[in-house]
Amino acid sequence: MKELRQQAIRLLARREHTHAELRKKLEGEGTTAEIDAVLADLAGCGLLSDERATASYLRGHGARFGAARLKQTLRAKGVDADTIAAGLENAELPGELERARAIWQRKFRTAPRDPHEWARQVRFLQSRGFSVDVIRRLLKGQDPE
Repeated sequence: MKELRQQAIRLLARREHTHAELRKKLEGEGTTAEIDAVLADLAGCGLLSDERATASYLRGHGARFGAARLKQTLRAKGVDADTIAAGLENAELPGELERARAIWQRKFRTAPRDPHEWARQVRFLQSRGFSVDVIRRLLKGQDPE
């Protein structure tokens, strides 16, 4: 059990992990009861926190993705919906349109000139997790140069 705890601490020393991520990484190392005990101990000591892992993820990835993509990724990491909502609310991220504009300007720099280019830019922004409404407002506001 001590080795299991040390392994968990080594993983947490590299970056914040959610309970579900750490559980998955420790699965082959011990029994379910031992893993549960270690996770409870680490959470009790303040070393393991889904809220902190969410905040850390949003700081590192928030400016590059839309809300939908951020939520989907955090759900895949095992974070519950309330924690995700609180994390997005507390994160000091620019607005959705501003983030989409910054990403769009880095990638494309010019407004779409034809329907094929329009579709390409829309697909790119959708893959980054931006809503159709935000994408439409962004692209309709751009003048072809």
